[in-house]
Amino acid sequence: MNHYQEIAAGLEAMGLDAMLITSGHNLLYASGFDSGEDGMTLVTRSGAWYFTDSRYIEAAGNQVTGAEIQMVLADRDYPKLINQVLDSLHISRVGFEDGAMTVAEHRKFTEKLHGELIPAQDLLIPLRRVKDEGQVAILTQAQRISEKALDEALGYLKPGMTEAEIAARLVFDMMRFGATKTSFNPIVASGPNGSMPHAVPGERKVQKGEFITMDFGCIYGGYCSDMTRTVAIGEPTEEMKKVYHVVLEAQLAGIAAARAGVTGREIDGAARKVIEDAGYGEYFGHSFGHGVGIEIHEEPRASSLNDQPMPAGAVISAEPGIYLPGRFGVRIEDVIVLREGGNENLTLAPKELIIL
Repeated sequence: MNHYQEIAAGLEAMGLDAMLITSGHNLLYASGFDSGEDGMTLVTRSGAWYFTDSRYIEAAGNQVTGAEIQMVLADRDYPKLINQVLDSLHISRVGFEDGAMTVAEHRKFTEKLHGELIPAQDLLIPLRRVKDEGQVAILTQAQRISEKALDEALGYLKPGMTEAEIAARLVFDMMRFGATKTSFNPIVASGPNGSMPHAVPGERKVQKGEFITMDFGCIYGGYCSDMTRTVAIGEPTEEMKKVYHVVLEAQLAGIAAARAGVTGREIDGAARKVIEDAGYGEYFGHSFGHGVGIEIHEEPRASSLNDQPMPAGAVISAEPGIYLPGRFGVRIEDVIVLREGGNENLTLAPKELIIL
């Protein structure tokens, strides 16, 4: 069953005749074609249509399967093409992405479409929580590209380099190894900047005896990678080594607890207990992990706030950390797939403390 069929299969339970998809992320999910925010797709119980303009029509014809492709023209805009389908199938209830459509877009479609717009974001969220094996394969390849960039970094990192320079090198290497773009702006935090989980790389120069935390990822085939490694430049202090090993132990505990059927809270709690027992509980403020897929942060969450069972096929990050304000921080991150009875780690990069 392709994604168009999965969406169609959920229409009846939502009381819908069709689903109109307009956001770039959900367009990619449904069609397998990445045209950014350009294009729209309409999924009905009997078929699907993909609408785009002349810039993308040839590429869409090559990549979109499971939908009839139609080109937008000056006298055939999106509402007109959509209405042709609605009228031919006598459709009246059309779901839309209430979490993505703007007020202006909603006003336009409400005025022009021959059907009632029904909020239906909840139709898509459960589908995107679970990755099929084709999606997992693409996510794995995205991880490999990031790992190659890490391998390169371990060869050139040295005192005197700026955080911004390291970030730029990571981006360049991911692109030359096959990425289409980054999945988020890379985080490179050295020394005291490492205590800020989302520090912005700047002109600070790396110094001997410091940690460098590198959190980065790329997009390949429309799907994201995400990984973090903290390495030492020169010999770290005993406290730095202790904190590193507590974070590693916490990550391993969270990964050991991660499987389909357990709650996000249970996974988070397994890692958090290790950090709390070591006396660093107040220095771990974020969750253990988040969903990774077409978006870098999506459902489901391995968080203390998530008391819902995690589904088989969910892909999540595993990224506990300890952040000592003004001193240093440590974060280690992998990406894992939840299975019945366990999980599969998509990240192969080493996790033992690396001292350069």
